[in-house]
Amino acid sequence: MKRFNLEMSVGVFMMVGLLAIAYLTLNLGGLELFGGNYYKVHASFSSVSGLKSGARVEIAGVQVGKVSQITLVDDQAKVVLSLKPEVKIGSDVFASIRTQGIIGDKFIQLAPGAEEDFLKEGDEITETESAIDLEALISKYVFGKVE
Repeated sequence: MKRFNLEMSVGVFMMVGLLAIAYLTLNLGGLELFGGNYYKVHASFSSVSGLKSGARVEIAGVQVGKVSQITLVDDQAKVVLSLKPEVKIGSDVFASIRTQGIIGDKFIQLAPGAEEDFLKEGDEITETESAIDLEALISKYVFGKVE
């Protein structure tokens, strides 16, 4: 009987440990099992060089969403942003692609405007600024084609 109790307590301990490891793996990896509760807005850029799906969307340095999809539509990169429902942004928001640090990951920075009319599911951000292509700037400088 004692052996059964010992085996049962070791089994329960192992199950709790495995559940804790699974929770930490999902939580630290940023994975969501059920898709999360987001609303989607669109933005078009002439270049999204280095931006990837899953990249952060920030307002004032605070993450408010993520990039869920990037597609090519009429020679423009169309980016779908998934934003948290508590985040209300005006229709005159300005979206720009930024880099964390000198050679860090790309993310989208939103600069909210003063408009009282908020974006809803499926709306388009019209004011955008594309990513700066650092390699192109350096090659222009090195090869003397800076204007």
